[in-house]
Amino acid sequence: MIASLMMYARPELEGAHARFWALIREELAARGVDSPETLSQEAEEFFVWEHPDLVLSQTCGLPYRTRLCDSVQLVATPDYGLEGCAPGHYRSALVVRADDPRKSLASFEDARLAYNQNFSQSGFAAPYFHCMAAGFWFETRVQTGGHLRSARAVAQGQADIAAIDAQTWRLIVAHEAFAHQLRVLEWTAPTPALPMITGKGQDSTTIAAALTAAHARLPTPDSAALGLRGYVQIPKDAYLAVPTPPDRACC
Repeated sequence: MIASLMMYARPELEGAHARFWALIREELAARGVDSPETLSQEAEEFFVWEHPDLVLSQTCGLPYRTRLCDSVQLVATPDYGLEGCAPGHYRSALVVRADDPRKSLASFEDARLAYNQNFSQSGFAAPYFHCMAAGFWFETRVQTGGHLRSARAVAQGQADIAAIDAQTWRLIVAHEAFAHQLRVLEWTAPTPALPMITGKGQDSTTIAAALTAAHARLPTPDSAALGLRGYVQIPKDAYLAVPTPPDRACC
């Protein structure tokens, strides 16, 4: 068995995630569902998402629709109460250095984009379609491996612009000293947020009920630290309807 809540993991949230998982395990056990004692927070994403004994994890919309949708089940979608977004949705902040004199997206056409992964909805797909609507895509790009690294690369001058998902941006502003060196240039259009998933052999409805019950028991400070308002149900078709960049966009 395996489980992970890695998508928004940070050292400052380690305790909150551990306490939340303990509550989830209690609610799962009360419903007859076995689960691992500890979270596999450091495991590689696809190792977790494609594990034959996956109990619970959070994935990204792009890998869900392009690779995982037929091998996992949707459980529920977290609602982070993000400004400008419907419940269970999120968007990306296009961040640039605060002292960069450029004020419009068009003026960044020749800029260097930092992005976490090319299989990221918020870090790659969202900015791709946002920029293509403005008539361009970045010719110069650097893959950083994580949203935090992308934001730091912009702050340190190693890149000019990055797309950071709204919940991650909220956490960066709350916990990173370099956040004041950045500003939001624009926001992308909202899409369904990062869904909770489980393996094909699990009862997704039971797991969703356990997740909701555990959140109701989560102490207010932990819920606030995680930015979690609750969970909503977003259908599979809504995730599959989000456009995917063509392969050539990655090259």
